[in-house]
Amino acid sequence: MAAWKRISVLWTVVRGDARLLWRALRHPGAPAWLKWGTALLVLYLVSPVDLLPDALPILGVLDDLVVIPMVLHAMLKRLPAHIRRDIQHPV
Repeated sequence: MAAWKRISVLWTVVRGDARLLWRALRHPGAPAWLKWGTALLVLYLVSPVDLLPDALPILGVLDDLVVIPMVLHAMLKRLPAHIRRDIQHPV
């Protein structure tokens, strides 16, 4: 599967969390671990090295469709309460 198609499929799965992550990254109180974690998540997404290689039909894409949303959601849950509140209800 082409990288662009994989990214577009992932976008439909994580659209809401991705927007919250973007707001959290732009928040003045964003913790450093969030920036590093996001960078590593993007690196995992574009890297040819996966838990399951993309050459395996269906399974190669499924690991991205499971791992990335889980990690994204876990990072958002670890945010301090005041940042979560600010990003969920932007002014």
